[in-house]
Amino acid sequence: MNAIAQPLGALLRLIYQLIGNYGLSIIIFTVIVKLIMVPLTIKQTKSMKKMQEIQPKIKEIQEKYKNDKEKLNTKTMELYKEHNVNPFGGCLPLLIQFPIIIGLFTVLRAPENYGFAQEVVDASFLWLPSLSAADPWILPLLAGATTYLSSVTMATPNKKDPTQNMLKYFFPVMIFWWGRSFPAGLTLYWVISNLFQAIQQIVINKPYSNLKEGSN
Repeated sequence: MNAIAQPLGALLRLIYQLIGNYGLSIIIFTVIVKLIMVPLTIKQTKSMKKMQEIQPKIKEIQEKYKNDKEKLNTKTMELYKEHNVNPFGGCLPLLIQFPIIIGLFTVLRAPENYGFAQEVVDASFLWLPSLSAADPWILPLLAGATTYLSSVTMATPNKKDPTQNMLKYFFPVMIFWWGRSFPAGLTLYWVISNLFQAIQQIVINKPYSNLKEGSN
C-alpha cells in the first residue's frame, strides 16, 4: 500500500508548498484525486444502470429456468451479451478505487511519515485547533451527514432492498463514530470527498432522469 501512499503523499506535499495552508491543501488534494477518478465513477454508474435496466428480464429467466441451472446460466449470459452488459463492470472501477482510498487514509492518518513537519499538521484550521487531533462533534456530524447524502444519490439496482436501506442509515452512524477518533485532517477529507461524490452523482444521473421523463 506504501507504493500508492507515497505518490499521494508527494501530491499533498506539493499542494501544501503552493498553498501554505494544510487544511486548504487537504481540500484541494481531495478534489484533484476525485477528479482523477471521475472516469472510473462514470463507468461504474453506467454499468449499474445497464444492470438495473435488464433486471426484469433476468428475473423472468430465473423464474423460467429455476429448475435447470445450466440453461439458466446460458440464457443469462446470452442476455448480457445481447445488451452488451458486463455483470462485473460495476465492480472493477470500485476495486481500482479501493487501494487509492486506502492510500489516502494512510497518508492523512500519519502525514508526518510523508514529509510534513509536525507543526504543519498541528496548525489550526477554521474552528479546529489542530488537524492532527480529533474533532469530537462538528466534523464527525458533517462526515455522517455527507455519507448519508452520498449514499442516497448513488444509483442502486433495488432501492427497496432492506439490506441496502439498513446500510444507508448504519454506515453514516459508523462514520460519525469513527470520525470522533480520527485525526481532523482525515475526517475533513471524508467530508469533502462525500460532497464531491454527491454532486458528481447528481450530475451523472441527470441524463438518465431526463431520459426516463421523456419515455413516460
